[in-house]
Amino acid sequence: MAAHMSRCRTWSRVQRFGIAAYRKYSSGGGYPNISLSMPLPGIPKPVFASVDGQEKYETRITTLENGLKVASQNKFGQFCTVGILVNSGSRHEAKYPSGIAHFLEKLAFSSTAQYGSKDEILLTLEKHGGICDCQTSRDTTMYAVSAEVKGLDTVVSLLSDAVLQPRLLDEEIEMTKMAVRFELEDLNMRPDPEPLLTEMIHAAAYRGNTVGLPRFCPVANVDKIDKRVLHNYLRSYYCPERMVLAGVGIEHEQLVECARKYLLDVKPVWGTNTPANVDLSVAQYTGGIIKMEKDMSDVSLGPTPIPELTHIMIGLESCSFLEDNFIPFAVLNMMMGGGGSFSAGGPGKGMFTRLYLNVLNRHHWMYNATAYHHSYEDSGLLCIHASSDPRQVREMVEIITREFIQMTGNAGEMELERAKTQLKSMLMMNLESRPVIFEDVGRQVLSTGKRKLPHELCTLITNVTASDIKRVTTNMLRSKPAVAALGDLTELPSYEHIQTALSSKDGRLPRMYRLFR
Repeated sequence: MAAHMSRCRTWSRVQRFGIAAYRKYSSGGGYPNISLSMPLPGIPKPVFASVDGQEKYETRITTLENGLKVASQNKFGQFCTVGILVNSGSRHEAKYPSGIAHFLEKLAFSSTAQYGSKDEILLTLEKHGGICDCQTSRDTTMYAVSAEVKGLDTVVSLLSDAVLQPRLLDEEIEMTKMAVRFELEDLNMRPDPEPLLTEMIHAAAYRGNTVGLPRFCPVANVDKIDKRVLHNYLRSYYCPERMVLAGVGIEHEQLVECARKYLLDVKPVWGTNTPANVDLSVAQYTGGIIKMEKDMSDVSLGPTPIPELTHIMIGLESCSFLEDNFIPFAVLNMMMGGGGSFSAGGPGKGMFTRLYLNVLNRHHWMYNATAYHHSYEDSGLLCIHASSDPRQVREMVEIITREFIQMTGNAGEMELERAKTQLKSMLMMNLESRPVIFEDVGRQVLSTGKRKLPHELCTLITNVTASDIKRVTTNMLRSKPAVAALGDLTELPSYEHIQTALSSKDGRLPRMYRLFR
C-alpha cells in the first residue's frame, strides 16, 4: 500500500513538471529541475510594495521666526540622531584669543540651568538609550545626541539647555584647562603626526587668517580664556540665524514643534544683545612654509619601534565646496589616493591609485604617501603627505612635486572610471550610517540653506570628464605651494626650489652641486 502511494506521488510530480524536469536521486528523494529565472508554476503572481517618487526621502527644511533653521530626514527605525550645528569654529577667533572653540568642545554637555552636572545629563540620556557628543572644526561646532525616537522632547530640551544655558563654572573651566594641556602634550608625542601636520599646513597656506588660525588652543592662551571671554564669544556667534537644528529618523512636524517649544523664545545665559565682533573675513590663501625641527627617533619605542621618519606635506589651493569644481577635485583626490606602505590591501583599499602605483610600489624606502582634500565655504587645499628616512627627504620631495605636475596629464579612461566608482561607493557606504546622514544634512543646510541628495551628487560625479580634471589641476598649479615639514630637516630643499619644481614641466628640483659631501 505504501509503495503504491509513493508511485502515485511520483507520477503526479512527473505530470506537473514533465519527465525531463524530474530527477530521481539514489537517496530515493525527487527534485524538480525548474529554472530559477522563470516563475514557478502554480504560484500566485507576487505584488511588490512601491514608493511614489522620492518625496519621502527628501530633506525637509523649515525656518523659524527667529531665523533658526530646522532640517530633518526621515529614516525609519527605533533610534534618531538630533543635534544643533553652529556656524562657529576656530576660523572665527580673529578678534578673540585662539582656542575658544577648543575650550567649548571640552565644556559641552557640562552643568546647565536645568542639569546640575554632566552626570545628570548622561543619566537623563540613559533613560532613552542615548549618548551625546560635541565636535568642533575650523568652521562648525556640532552638538549631537543619539537616542530613542520616543525621547525626542527630552533630547531637544537638553540640547537647547546645553547650547544656550551652560553654567561654565570655575571648576569646570579649570578641568577643561587641564584637559587641553594634556591634549596638546599628547599631540606632540603621538606616533601619528597627521593632526599636527594638518595644523601646520593650514597655518602655512592661510598665514594668520581664517582657516589658518590654530584649531587647537595654543599653550600661551590656555590661562587667558575665562568665563567672560567665553560669554563675549558666545554672544557674537551663538545666535539663532547661525544655527541649524538637524534630525534624522524623526517626523519633521514633530521636530519643528519641539524647536518652537525649546528654541524659539529662549533667552541665552549671556543675554540677547546685538552680536558684535562677528568676523566675516574671507579666507586669503598666502602659501608659505612652516618647519618644525624635531627628534623623531624615540617617538614609538618597544618591541617593534617605528623607524625615525621625516614628514612632509605639500599643498596647493583648490576650491570652495560651494563651487562647481569641488566634484572634479573630489574625484582627483580619490584618483591620487595613497596610504601607508604597510596597508593590508584588498579590494577598495585604493591599491590602484596613483600614489600607490607611482610612489609606494616603486620606492620601497617611502613609508607613506597620501592625498588629502580640505574644503571650506571660501577656499580649499589639496595636499599630499609623505614620509621617509631623513636622508632621502630631497628625493621624496621631488617625487611628490612630480606627481603634482603629472596631475595635469590626461587621465586614463579606466583610471578615471575607477576613481569615480570608488568615490560614489564611499559616499553611499558612509550615508548608510545615521550619524553621518545627520552631519551631512546639518552641514549642507548650515552652509547653503538646502541639501543635495546622494543621487544628485552621484550624477555630478558621473559627469566628471578627463578634461575637467586637467582644467582644475592646471588652475591649481598656478597657486603658491604651502609646505609643512616635521622631523630632521637637514636634507629639506628650500621653499624657492620647491616652488620652482612645481612651476617646471617635469616637477624636478633644481640641481645642486657640492664640492664636499
